Amino acid sequence: MSLHPRRHRWRTQWATIVWLTVVWVFLWGDLSVGNVLAGLAIALAVTTGLRMAPIAFHGRFRPAGFLHLLGRFVLDLVKASFEVSLIALRPRYVPHGAVIGVQLRSHSDLYLTLTAELSSLVPGSLVVEAHRLTGVLYLHVLDVRQSGGIEAARQAVLDQEERVLRAFASDEELDAAGLGVRA
Repeated sequence: MSLHPRRHRWRTQWATIVWLTVVWVFLWGDLSVGNVLAGLAIALAVTTGLRMAPIAFHGRFRPAGFLHLLGRFVLDLVKASFEVSLIALRPRYVPHGAVIGVQLRSHSDLYLTLTAELSSLVPGSLVVEAHRLTGVLYLHVLDVRQSGGIEAARQAVLDQEERVLRAFASDEELDAAGLGVRA
């Protein structure tokens, strides 16, 4: 019986603890010994007290895809913020919201979560449900007309998923999603 899987789990666990501690310090906005110790204590409590199912990652990090994902996310964030502010400042304008379902190409929990989070972080859309078994995201879109219609809003989510996959998926996962590998 090998201890290798257990060693790998602890290595991953420590990476998670460090990451949670860093997030804690950033949230408080103060790098101090007390803040770091509190972050470590909370990270240890979360990682040991809350048993979460491991998410398998069979992909690979693609720097060019990640930079494209990040750049496009920032662009979408700025554009959507401007559009939402126009809606808020326009007197007597009533936005036509809708809840749409988007069938994602990949059924990976990791890619579904990343796509859902990135979609929710962009103002004007919010994921109201993510169905793991079918890979469907349900989003509330603030103003369907301003989004270009229901199909355009769906396509925006699928484009977001494609950028996530091109940043993190393996060649096999890209093929399974029908995206193929770009040269």
